[in-house]
Amino acid sequence: MSMTVLINAGPWLTVPPRGYGGIENMIATLVPELRRAGVRVVLATVGGSTVDVDETLPTFDGPQFSHLTEPYNQVMGIAATHMHRVTTELAGRDDIDLIHDHLEAFGPTVLAAAGGRLPPVLHTLHWDLCKHPGLYGNLVADRLWVNGVSAAQLARGPTALRRRSLGHVYLATPLAAAVPPPATKGRHLALVARITPTKGQHTAARIAHRRGVDLVLAGPVGPYADAAALAADDQADRYPDVRYFREAVAPLVDGTRVRWVGSLAGAARDRLVATARATLFPLDWEEPGGTAVIESLALGTPVVGYRRGCLPELVTRSTGRLADPGDEAALGAALDEADRLDPAACRVDAQQRFSPAAMAAGYLRLYERAGYRARCAVSTRRAGASTRTAVAAATPAGSPPTSPAGRTASGPAGRRPA
Repeated sequence: MSMTVLINAGPWLTVPPRGYGGIENMIATLVPELRRAGVRVVLATVGGSTVDVDETLPTFDGPQFSHLTEPYNQVMGIAATHMHRVTTELAGRDDIDLIHDHLEAFGPTVLAAAGGRLPPVLHTLHWDLCKHPGLYGNLVADRLWVNGVSAAQLARGPTALRRRSLGHVYLATPLAAAVPPPATKGRHLALVARITPTKGQHTAARIAHRRGVDLVLAGPVGPYADAAALAADDQADRYPDVRYFREAVAPLVDGTRVRWVGSLAGAARDRLVATARATLFPLDWEEPGGTAVIESLALGTPVVGYRRGCLPELVTRSTGRLADPGDEAALGAALDEADRLDPAACRVDAQQRFSPAAMAAGYLRLYERAGYRARCAVSTRRAGASTRTAVAAATPAGSPPTSPAGRTASGPAGRRPA
C-alpha cells in the first residue's frame, strides 16, 4: 500500500517504551509491519524513541510520563503542547494521507476540531469506553473515525462513539511471530500485571492457598518495581495501589505458596509465563484488549480467567477456560481442566490471530475504510453546496429561503401559516 501515515504516539513514553507501556509497545509492534507493507510512517513521539520509521516528529526531548503524578494544573499543558506541535506540522505539509491517533482524549478533541483542514483520522481506543462520557458521548467529526481493540470494548461505548467506529483490531505480540521451542512446564501459576484491584491479585492468591498450588505474581505496585523500592519510600501509602497491595495481597504472600517477584520484562517474563501450567486472569473490570492474554497464548500457556471484557473473544475451548465473574470455586476448578489443554494449540491460535502481521492487515483495512469514508464525506458536502447554490440562483429576489426539502422558511409550499 502506497501511502503516508502520521502515527501520533503522544508525549508520555518512548516507542518502544523502556519497561511498561502498552500503547507504545503496540505502536512499536505495528510500525515495522506497516512499513513492510509499503506504508511510509511519520511518528509523532518524544525524543529517545528508537523504532525505525521514515520520519520522526519529536515534540519533547524525552518522555513526560513522570509528570502525571503532579497536580493537574501543572501537567495539563503537556498533551496540549504535543498536539499543538503536531497540528502545526500538519498544517504546513500536504504529504500525509491519514493520521493514526493513539492519544487519549486530547488527540481526538484537537483533530476533530481541525475538521477538513487535516487528513482523515483513525483514533484507536485503548481504554475503558465508560471514561470521558462528555467527550465520547458527543463526538461528532466528519473526518474522524475510531476503532476498538475488541468487540466487547466497543459494545460498552456510547452510541455517538459507536457510530464513528470502523470496527476492531485485536492487539498483537511479536512472540506470536516466533516459533519458540516448547518449554518444560512447571507446577506454578502466573499472574503478570500491574498490581491493582481490577487485576484481581487478591483473588488469585486466595485460590492458590485454597487449592494448594504455587502462584507467582509479577508486576509493579504503583511506581515501585520491586520490594526494595517499595520499602525505601516511607510515603508509599499515598498511592492507592500500594494500599491495596499492603491490605489485600501482601498478607497472602508467604514467599512459598504465593510469591511476588516485582516487575519482570523480556526473557525473564517470558520464561515465567512459558513454564507456568496456566496464567490467571481473575479480572474485576471489563478488560478492553488483553495484551497479557495473547502473550500467554503465544508462549504456549493456557489462560484461566473470568468471563468478562475481551476474554471470551480471545480465549477458545482449545486455549483456556473461563468462569463466571466472582465464582472463585469455578475458577479454581478450571485450573484442572486447563492442565489437559495442549500448549501447541495455544501457540498456533496466537500465530493465526495475534501476530504483528495479522494486526497490521487489520489496520490497513481500516486505513482504506477511513480514506473511503473521508472521500464520501467530501463528495456529500460538495453536492450539498452545489444544491444550495443552484436553489439560491433560481430563487427570485425577495422570496423566502427554501430548505433542501422543498419547503420555505415560512411554511409548506411557500404559504405562511394562517
